[in-house]
Amino acid sequence: MKQFVTVMTILLLSAGLVFGKAYDVTRKAGDYSIELSMDKSAAKGKNDTEVTVKDAGGLYVSDAKVSVNYSMPAMSGMPAMNYNAGAELHGNTYRAVLDIPMPGSWTLTVKVTRSGKTVSARFTVDAR
Repeated sequence: MKQFVTVMTILLLSAGLVFGKAYDVTRKAGDYSIELSMDKSAAKGKNDTEVTVKDAGGLYVSDAKVSVNYSMPAMSGMPAMNYNAGAELHGNTYRAVLDIPMPGSWTLTVKVTRSGKTVSARFTVDAR
């Protein structure tokens, strides 16, 4: 019986770590480094998202316009879905809330506009 309780406890703790894992990925876009972070793995519903932008020298960029587009391509019997979320600066990061309407694979495109030039970085998340 003790072994059963121990095994179940380990399984429950492991499941909590897997489903609570943060999404944190960095991509290069032009002269910038764009980091996209979500406090948990993407899921249907509201997802708090942070974008950190650094210039070629590794300094935080706080004077840009940042937006996040999230989309899912058309599938059999379902039209394409495409949404935009503006990101607001808080400290050194830009924050946005992505309201993902359904589970599946979503493409996130972060657009950074600064000094009249726009660069973008693409990320993929699997919402559950």
